[in-house]
Amino acid sequence: MSKNSANRELVSRIQHHVETLCFEVGNRHVGSPGNRAATDYFTDVCQHAGLQAMCSPFECLEWEAGEAALVVGDTGFPLHVGPYSLPCDVRAPFVCASTFDALDAMELSGKIVLLHGDIAAEPIMPKGFVFYNPDHHKRLVALLEERGPAAIIAATGKASGTAGSVYPFPLFEDGDFDIPTAYLKDRDGTRLLDFAGQLVHLQIDSKRIPSTACNPVASLGPSTGSTMLVSAHIDAKKNTPGALDNATGVAVLLALAEMLSGYDGSKRIELVAFNGEDYYAVPGQMLYLSQVGARMQDIDLVINLDGAGHNEADIAYSFYNCDPSLESLANQTFSAAPGLVPGAPWAQGDHSMFTMAGRPAIALTSTNFDWLCQEITHTPKDHPNLVDCAKLAEAAHALHRLLSALS
Repeated sequence: MSKNSANRELVSRIQHHVETLCFEVGNRHVGSPGNRAATDYFTDVCQHAGLQAMCSPFECLEWEAGEAALVVGDTGFPLHVGPYSLPCDVRAPFVCASTFDALDAMELSGKIVLLHGDIAAEPIMPKGFVFYNPDHHKRLVALLEERGPAAIIAATGKASGTAGSVYPFPLFEDGDFDIPTAYLKDRDGTRLLDFAGQLVHLQIDSKRIPSTACNPVASLGPSTGSTMLVSAHIDAKKNTPGALDNATGVAVLLALAEMLSGYDGSKRIELVAFNGEDYYAVPGQMLYLSQVGARMQDIDLVINLDGAGHNEADIAYSFYNCDPSLESLANQTFSAAPGLVPGAPWAQGDHSMFTMAGRPAIALTSTNFDWLCQEITHTPKDHPNLVDCAKLAEAAHALHRLLSALS
């Protein structure tokens, strides 16, 4: 097969992987049938390529939601159901707070509280999220759990750094937080302020469903010792195709699995499709960290892909904790790939849990990462028609050359 024919075949295979994950398996949110189909697909492709593949199970929550509405007298306000919220059907006094101090001064027990303004400016980190959880988030959750409101409504805007492009964003997305929650746009929340002190009726139709999922890891080379890890998260937010976030990253991993068939290098290579980056408890990541244990120090390099392959952007790579010789080799390797360019560091990805442990890492995303977060990610707009699979093929070739050189 000629070089051009082989490259066309690689592009075709990557496109097949992206379309399979986005269309055939359906929703890939953790705990769903589509998520299990996606992890099975990843494992099957890797095993067919000759890699050792395992899928470690974990418990999680599936979530189903109906409608939510607030009624004051004859006036109704449609709401979005908070992800993983408990259901409720309650009539209670209505109070509003825009700051922590205002909320702290209120009697909240048994009331329905509207959080708006500064206190609802960014998503509140889940209770069990260990990688980033600011003290003011912990204080807010502790106060609400102590005071026991009947339910919470949040009026929110956009927070692309942590919530993607969703508007409005859910203030709480936490299956461990047991106060019913709903949310609406900040401008609609302003209309609710006039009803403070009145008796209101709130209904939230929501259901938590115990489920299971698994975290797939495929490996080749020695069973122990120096390890190079290439990762991409396989889950996606509910009701989004999750093309750039992150079927493209998984497709590159699967392309690498096929390209590395027959590998006999001196270092262990692990391809990890982390299952949980877009889920409140990051269960796949936590499971992997518990399994890797002391072997963390054997990880010589982590390469993480997330958001790469937009059809109107180059693929940007950035370095973390890398020594000059590694950066030099990577720069030399990537410079031969059309469409791979140096980019700014970013923290919103699975490489961060390794950089926090001091391990060297390289992260690949699109050069318009910030715009994608503001306009595309976590929404139905994250569609395969935004993907350039030829760029992903170039990235796969470049990563294959780098891994070969390092091994």
